[in-house]
Amino acid sequence: MSGGPEAPAGSRRAAGALESAILAVLWHAKEPLSPGEVRERLARADGAPGLGDEHTPAGTELSYSTVVTILTRLHDKRALTRERDGRAFRYAPVADEAGLAARRLSALLDRAPDREAVLSRFVEDLSERDERLLRELLGRADGAEAS
Repeated sequence: MSGGPEAPAGSRRAAGALESAILAVLWHAKEPLSPGEVRERLARADGAPGLGDEHTPAGTELSYSTVVTILTRLHDKRALTRERDGRAFRYAPVADEAGLAARRLSALLDRAPDREAVLSRFVEDLSERDERLLRELLGRADGAEAS
């Protein structure tokens, strides 16, 4: 027993899902957006491929304050930049999706007490395909430094 009434399925979303949906909107925007514009585009994105369709169930609309909260969290995590626009801010992603994932991996490594052990385990757990790709990328980096 949960001890209280349960919310209908799909009526509550995890913060991570909201962050992903908002990042998707900002990546597709190609320009900084205000919280109101983000909210509006999220509402329009219901069912639009790549724009929060898996994160924002149809028929749900976020409050303005929820969007501001998520944008602020993403800014605090250094995933977004913001610039003042009158009394509000306009937000833009600091990197594309791959760049953001790379920043997260770097931050995780920075927090690890034994960076070498984490990297070693990461490489051990790579698929053969990913290991070949990593070796190729490292080879290119070595070639660029030698130039």
